[in-house]
Amino acid sequence: MTFRDRLEALVLHAMRAESPTAAERTVRGVLAAVSVVYGAAVRLRNAGYDSGLFPVHRLPCRVVSVGNLTVGGTGKTPAVMTIAAALRAAGERVCIVLRGYGGAGTGARVVSDGRNRRLDWREAGDEAVLLAESLPGVPVVVGADRVAAGRLAIAEFRPETILLDDGFQHRRIHRDRDLVLVDATDPFGGEWLLPRGRLREPLRGLRRADAILVTRADQTPDPRGVVRRLAEAAPGRPIARGTYRPCRLRELGSGRGHAVTAIHGKRVLAMSGIANPHGFHGTLEALGAVLVDRVVFRDHHPFTSDDRRRIARTAGGSGAEWIVTTEKDAVRLVPHDLGGVPILALGIGLEIGEGAEAVEKALGLSVQGGGSA
Repeated sequence: MTFRDRLEALVLHAMRAESPTAAERTVRGVLAAVSVVYGAAVRLRNAGYDSGLFPVHRLPCRVVSVGNLTVGGTGKTPAVMTIAAALRAAGERVCIVLRGYGGAGTGARVVSDGRNRRLDWREAGDEAVLLAESLPGVPVVVGADRVAAGRLAIAEFRPETILLDDGFQHRRIHRDRDLVLVDATDPFGGEWLLPRGRLREPLRGLRRADAILVTRADQTPDPRGVVRRLAEAAPGRPIARGTYRPCRLRELGSGRGHAVTAIHGKRVLAMSGIANPHGFHGTLEALGAVLVDRVVFRDHHPFTSDDRRRIARTAGGSGAEWIVTTEKDAVRLVPHDLGGVPILALGIGLEIGEGAEAVEKALGLSVQGGGSA
């Protein structure tokens, strides 16, 4: 375990402990103090953009942002896939722009032109490559500077719409519509701003949104309570509820597909490196998989040879029939040296129920359909 892993474990334990030790109370106090400073900086930055003090750059096409208020996985990738697929099916030229988190490359760069992928996950990040592989006909561009990335997308592909993945806090680029996703299982980031909690900005930031999508609405005992709180924070904003449904299983290496029902009764090793592994485990159990063990890495973890050997040992020792991972993890996982146990990637589709029509009207585009993450 690295120093960073130990530090993260200490902080997480301090945050969750019901009866914290003196050291854990100290950690909480320090993080709370930093959160106050962070919050002041966020408010000043937003005030600068709201007042026009900081410049906002416009692109010569429609820009729709899909973002969130917290760090961690709220399901932006399947939402972006769903919207992109709907626009593409309607005959519109669409391009996805995102940061390319975890990629080693620098500057704005094209991941895919919609036909051929130009970069791998090491250069562009796993989410960008997953989007590129899942959406034929939709170019994908990455860059920490979303303005530069957007301009590259315009120059190369002349899109009618740019989907800005995880762009809610990236205010340098003008967007015509903002869709904000809120995870119903942890909607308010522990009620604290970073680093004490998981909020990137205060809840009042939702007032900049044009629409809100509550994800994993089926995994909380009080979805209506979440919706009420969001309506109080952002009066008048349409709110829809979304759920994620497993829709396919694909065997790595061969590419052979399986019905998701095939996992029922299988002895499965769940392996993931995502922001919300508990949701992934719950999905597998809901499908009837027998989870014989779990191997969890941090989000975007680059799997090494040692990691693959560890996974193989765990699979062999637990008697797993299948190793099942997420599609995002599958981008980073080369299926070698895993002891002959088949590795399958589980695809997840987004279904939007109550409130979908109001959200579509507010955004001026379709949010129905299915995407994977």
